[in-house]
Amino acid sequence: MLSIKNLHAQVEDKEILKGINLEVKAGEVHAIMGPNGAGKSTLSSVIAGKEEYEVTAGEIELEGEDISELEADERAHKGVFMSFQYPVEIPGVSVTNFIKTAINESRKAQGKEEMPAKDMLKKIREKSELLEIDRKFLSRSLNEGFSGGEKKRNEIFQMAMLEPKLAILDETDSGLDIDALRIVANGVNKLKAKDNAVVVITHYQRLLDYIVPDYVHVLHDGKIVKTGDASLALKLEEQGYDWIKQEVEG
Repeated sequence: MLSIKNLHAQVEDKEILKGINLEVKAGEVHAIMGPNGAGKSTLSSVIAGKEEYEVTAGEIELEGEDISELEADERAHKGVFMSFQYPVEIPGVSVTNFIKTAINESRKAQGKEEMPAKDMLKKIREKSELLEIDRKFLSRSLNEGFSGGEKKRNEIFQMAMLEPKLAILDETDSGLDIDALRIVANGVNKLKAKDNAVVVITHYQRLLDYIVPDYVHVLHDGKIVKTGDASLALKLEEQGYDWIKQEVEG
């Protein structure tokens, strides 16, 4: 699904990613953890195609196709979805209108007709029920006046509607109370399928109590320095990251 080889990236001439190698297969959930400044959010932004990051070496492939030269919207049309740590507010654009536009733009890019209105409504109803979203919520302006939990739930709702091949959740757990965390994680788990993949970028192990990863990768100083299963996240929770630094630098 996703193959990253020797990825180097910089922002404003400062190298942040220093040779990332990562393979994510369909049906898998990968967690990326690491201390502040390790490059976690940079990695997610580079995969999604945010333009302020410059890729200086390496390649990013989605289902065998090199996407490293594509714009962010082109990557989205190919099936890359990123849930932001801090979603922006868009006054005057309702959640429903936003999602309709996003779906139909993607369909257009793939040479398909717009989704018929009744199919769209049916899908909105199904996915909002799945994620326990109040229908009133859907008529509100996108993220305007939303609590942290509502913003994150809305991001997962967009993911449910767009059905991406690769979903990247960038610190989705930041600022969430336990109830919101559970609802967001529950949504992700329900959307997991054998033909899509999820990359969860997180600082804390607590999210991984709810979204159990197949693999946990530790990022340190722009490189993946350790990979393990879910037990690695528990060890990081108990012992912090100092032992990783000692292993790498020692």
